[in-house]
Amino acid sequence: MKSIVVNSNDAGQRLDKFLQKHFEGLPKSLMFKQIRKKNIKVNKKRCEAQTVLNVGDVVDLYLPDDVLVEKKVHYDFLSAPKSIRIIYEDENIILLDKRQGELCHPDGDEYVNTLVSSLKRYLYEKKEYSPENENSFTPSLANRIDRNTGGIVIAAKNYQSLKILNQKIKDREIDKYYLTVVHGVPEKKSDVLTGYLTKNNQKNMVTVSKKEVDGGKYIKTQYTVLDSYNDMSLVEIKLLTGRTHQIRAHLASIGHPLLNDGKYGRTHGRFKQELYSYKLKFNFTTDAGILEYLNGREFTSQYCEILKKFKNREYGNEK
Repeated sequence: MKSIVVNSNDAGQRLDKFLQKHFEGLPKSLMFKQIRKKNIKVNKKRCEAQTVLNVGDVVDLYLPDDVLVEKKVHYDFLSAPKSIRIIYEDENIILLDKRQGELCHPDGDEYVNTLVSSLKRYLYEKKEYSPENENSFTPSLANRIDRNTGGIVIAAKNYQSLKILNQKIKDREIDKYYLTVVHGVPEKKSDVLTGYLTKNNQKNMVTVSKKEVDGGKYIKTQYTVLDSYNDMSLVEIKLLTGRTHQIRAHLASIGHPLLNDGKYGRTHGRFKQELYSYKLKFNFTTDAGILEYLNGREFTSQYCEILKKFKNREYGNEK
């Protein structure tokens, strides 16, 4: 028999989701069966798999020890780089500036040297994150950007904030702006582009079509030309939909690929495209709960070099 007290970062979850995160040796079929047989209870009362847990609830499991093996907490994040660039931080969220070339999350080749690992290390060393005191939650990134794109990434310090941020991102209640340098000068100084994006998973590339195609996802991209010189333009992008490689592929499809884009640009290879997620605005149209204080606030990265380099006419003069 084992008892677990639900903490604030586990509250708001369904019982079945909570148990699956907490116990690595508990099969789903056995879990559902034991809930029906009342061998798993909440506050010593019969419960359902979909029962939503609250802070202070006590989950009792009258099950053999071999299926109550708790997931081990790994501290690999302590080997992650210590330096992270912080744009804003409070008790619920932290806005990070991701460097170009840095991964947001682990991939098949890199596990530790990632933004999320550095975030965990930072909060652990600040004593704001203690893995041994958490049943299932870990500090998490609410959005991600491509490896070779730099800029603002939103991270949640607690489960309630993560849940709210996920909803706001899904419902387009957080406006995200990018700066980029493109080849050529678009005919229209400002426009809203629409189309349909199809992804090739094997090549990790996308194609854009003006007309609807099978498997294509609708995309919408707003751009404004801020400055131009030497057949290059500084462009601000507002994402109206968020798809894989949307900005890069959409601008390339109208004849204005990003500078140094090795996939969709004029020179192929491994480059860091001139693209930066430099500004975001919280534009809530529905209740934001504990994050309501962020509504209307705008944050701009102080680390974006694209604007400075373009104003100084440095593009095209690299040695």
